[in-house]
Amino acid sequence: MDLWNLQIPAPVALAVVATIGYLVSLWKRPVSGNAAFHSRRELKRAQAVAADLENIAREVRQSLARHHASVSRFKERVSKLGDDRQEAVWQELCREVDKILKPTQQLAARIANAYDEIRRQSANLMSFTEVRTDPLTGVNNRRGLEEAICTQLAMMSRYNSVFSLAIFDIDHFKETNDKEGHLHGDRVLQTLAQLFDESVRETDIVARYGGDEFVIVMPQTDLRGAAVFADRLRANVAEKLGITISGGVTEAAVQDEPDSLIALADAALYGAKTAGRNRVFQNNGNDIELVAAEEAASLL
Repeated sequence: MDLWNLQIPAPVALAVVATIGYLVSLWKRPVSGNAAFHSRRELKRAQAVAADLENIAREVRQSLARHHASVSRFKERVSKLGDDRQEAVWQELCREVDKILKPTQQLAARIANAYDEIRRQSANLMSFTEVRTDPLTGVNNRRGLEEAICTQLAMMSRYNSVFSLAIFDIDHFKETNDKEGHLHGDRVLQTLAQLFDESVRETDIVARYGGDEFVIVMPQTDLRGAAVFADRLRANVAEKLGITISGGVTEAAVQDEPDSLIALADAALYGAKTAGRNRVFQNNGNDIELVAAEEAASLL
């Protein structure tokens, strides 16, 4: 049906089409690692679209109401003009008007139904994003992390795939908070999360585990590859942000659960901290050892 024939303003019609297209694509798009990284930005976009949709729906309803009123007035005038000799002609005119009015009413009902469904899906999207996103940094929170690990463990069991996990924290972060204040500390966390976000692959998952601890889940990556990446990331943070971080890396095993896997990486992190900080240790389940910077550099 041609929206212009229904006297709906062109900007409103285009906005309806664009809004529906965006939200439907956002609803149907799978939640990938990359989508999770930008979840807070997507949430803001969804909220903005939802607000625009409210305005668009109001304009559409007003336009349809005006159109309905004008057609009704036309029908009334036509009925008053009729006489016995021309009854068949006026009845035909009334049928023509009905042909105009009925599709308009149907369109109004369809738009109302589509609006309700899109609003529901937009609310679902925002709810899904909010409960899995750390509000300060915009990366995954612990719930999002746990779900990501469970997904990778299930894939390992089913497809015999591999994945590794790295945990980092900021060296002397408490002292930074005490000296510079918590607002400065928050900015450091946000900047570090952004750098992690920009450094990982689209398939990797970044999460804030708590406080100044961050976890990166690396699908299809063995322990050696994850250790090399983690140490390269450590050096990159020191170079670009002027702070140092320590890290612990481990590779998942079939018998692991989220808590046990994080515990292995955390044990390696503890080794890095006690060895002097600003370094990465790896844990193969039996031994915890330093990831040599020379080895990481040789594989770049």
